[in-house]
Amino acid sequence: MSVAGTYECLTKTPMGDQTSTFTVVPSDDGATFTGLNAGPLGSLEVKEGKIDGNTLTWKMDMTVPMPLTLEATATIDGDTLTGTVNAGAFGAMPMTGSRKG
Repeated sequence: MSVAGTYECLTKTPMGDQTSTFTVVPSDDGATFTGLNAGPLGSLEVKEGKIDGNTLTWKMDMTVPMPLTLEATATIDGDTLTGTVNAGAFGAMPMTGSRKG
């Protein structure tokens, strides 16, 4: 099954639970992806998105509440996303989600 799709996600952050809609758009070769993680604090564009089987790795540049580059890893199992978002000094935050549609 492809990792492509839109996922309704929950990330447990120091500021409380943050919901978002995460889109994964694989490239033609299936090795990289683009997308967006959109939530109440704004939208973060996927940077350096890589696909290795059913594992995704990517970065996002956050500006609110402070400038920070987030590094994320997630595994797609069927319609379920499970991963972590590393926020530097703030540590790793668990992220879970399920594919829409």
